Amino acid sequence: MGEVYKKLMRCHENVRKKTDFVPKVAIVLGSGLGDYAEDVRVAYELSYSELENFPISTVPGHAGKFIFGFVDDIPVACMKGRVHYYEGYPVSDVVLPIRLLKLMGAEILFLTNAAGGVNTSFHAGDLMMIKDHISAFAPNPLIGPNIEELGVRFPDMSSVYDRELQKLLVRTAKENHIYLQEGVYAQMTGPSYESPAEIRMLRSLGCDAVGMSTVVEAIAARHMGMKICGVSCISNLAAGMSANPLSHREVQEAADMAAPNFKKLVTEAVKGMAEI
Repeated sequence: MGEVYKKLMRCHENVRKKTDFVPKVAIVLGSGLGDYAEDVRVAYELSYSELENFPISTVPGHAGKFIFGFVDDIPVACMKGRVHYYEGYPVSDVVLPIRLLKLMGAEILFLTNAAGGVNTSFHAGDLMMIKDHISAFAPNPLIGPNIEELGVRFPDMSSVYDRELQKLLVRTAKENHIYLQEGVYAQMTGPSYESPAEIRMLRSLGCDAVGMSTVVEAIAARHMGMKICGVSCISNLAAGMSANPLSHREVQEAADMAAPNFKKLVTEAVKGMAEI
């Protein structure tokens, strides 16, 4: 048994000593989007720091705790803050929370993030459904000996973002009069924002938005057989597309602006996941 799997199993044992909650949907709340957890009917809260050797969020806007509870009658587990590769963690630690939530019973992973708009038709505050992704320089979390207990050596990535869940998101947005962009999300390593030349490269590759998370989590979840969907909050236009310098404050301000539509979209979509 490899060290990565041993650590995962120890974390699972520690969580089960504290709660027997079984989520159906796991929701990762990105930068500035953590307030959504306030809309969850909470059954139990668990700080990452309460779990031995668990990676801790160090970025403003990432509270660093699990919220277990209900959206309507759907049992959910919210990650109020994630950990990132740029914080210095090995990629196996970055995806450890996702793997843990799958072991706890989560069947669906709803990923959210704050992202820079690469597509010239995007505006700050837009919401974008992730249709596909590109990993740019972030290490694949499956590198190394395959953990057979979690999934196959060569998992298929042709439909990472579940088509049925995409249809649900589009339908939910339409029914609630929420403008929803669609596109390809690229993960870079961070923590520096991308250069204008890197943004031109990403645009030429067909990317619509860029950030510093999400893709490695989606790969790990797909490896374990989860159904995945994702929404990016477009927090700013990427480097070279605006005269304004990029800042984390801008990310949080855009998330605040998008919050009402974001909360409505997530809540109503999760309700629709009852039959999926």
